Amino acid sequence: MLGAVTHSTARRLDGFGTTIFAEMSALAARTGAINLGQGFPDTGGPAALLERARTAIAGGDNQYAPGQGVSPLREAIARHQQRHYGIALDPDRQVVVTTGATEAIAAAVLGLVDPGDEVIVFEPFFDSYVAMVQMAGAVPKPVTLRVPDFRLPVEELRAAVGPRTRAILVNSPHNPTGALLTDGELAVLAEVACEHDLVVISDEVYEHLTFDGVRHRSLGSVPGLADRTVVVSSAGKTFSVTGWKVGWATGPADLVGAVLSAKQWLSYSSGTPFQGAVAWALEHVGDFVAGLRADLQSQRDLLCDGLGEVGFTVYRPQGTYFATTDIRPLGFADGLDFCRRLPDLAGVVAIPQQVLHLDPERGRPFVRWAFCKRSDVIKEALERLGKLRG
Repeated sequence: MLGAVTHSTARRLDGFGTTIFAEMSALAARTGAINLGQGFPDTGGPAALLERARTAIAGGDNQYAPGQGVSPLREAIARHQQRHYGIALDPDRQVVVTTGATEAIAAAVLGLVDPGDEVIVFEPFFDSYVAMVQMAGAVPKPVTLRVPDFRLPVEELRAAVGPRTRAILVNSPHNPTGALLTDGELAVLAEVACEHDLVVISDEVYEHLTFDGVRHRSLGSVPGLADRTVVVSSAGKTFSVTGWKVGWATGPADLVGAVLSAKQWLSYSSGTPFQGAVAWALEHVGDFVAGLRADLQSQRDLLCDGLGEVGFTVYRPQGTYFATTDIRPLGFADGLDFCRRLPDLAGVVAIPQQVLHLDPERGRPFVRWAFCKRSDVIKEALERLGKLRG
């Protein structure tokens, strides 16, 4: 008699489970709750951009793109970096197109970090960061950004660097807090990275979604960081086409080459009909992006003001799609329990931040809310949340 086959998950996935964003979006779908959890807009991108993708599909542009990305897109990305940040790039050696920013980060970690290396991450973090670090066999080292301003704790950063530290994974504008790194904080990052010869992986997907006149500064433009940083961004957030999954990585040729070496064994190629459309958009839809930024600032204020009226302590973000609240003023203490109960309590879904920390206790009372939704949706969510006032 043949023995039964034992199936088990690889140890590299131990502790991951299902991403919190999938769990909460499924909860919203199952209960009919308003989804202020996962960060995707409920309006589409610019009509001309969408039409260019449709035309490309109808015209037969549906086969593999070059693994590095089509030339027009790589050239448009290089011009974008020069135009916005003064960064000069060779599109043939310093730009690679990826399946969204998530793959760019994964490929950067896999291409630049060895098993046993340590990677500094700023928590709370986008959950895929730690997953990628651990899948690469490396060790995440947290540095915590704290309320009320989520500023970089300089001495904690310095203390986190050890003999096995290889890289710092940075996200600015920062998801989930909405904080942007200041010039002073960028100078400290450069000093630490240079002193210890560290690689920096900089996730800048919210680069154009900043508020109140605050401007993003790419790490690839900072002296001391420019020659050791892989800059990651994507079309999804900038043009409200998150499902297209067209991202990119730029930087020094040797670092981008390492990203491409890993990326070729992941997706190899993706999104052919979308790549040309994104190349066009990078240079032709500035008015859309400006309007999107203004709309998001208005939606941020609507949500933050309303959450404050409900009774939460609200930390108003400088950028991104998200606002953070402390739930304790309403008598709640555990964000995960609160978010799992929230559809029944008020018909709304949000994201608990404790799952975005290596030590959940550090984020236990904090919850993230997405405001990349129509104003009428936000108003309805706030009306429902009013039930929490008791």
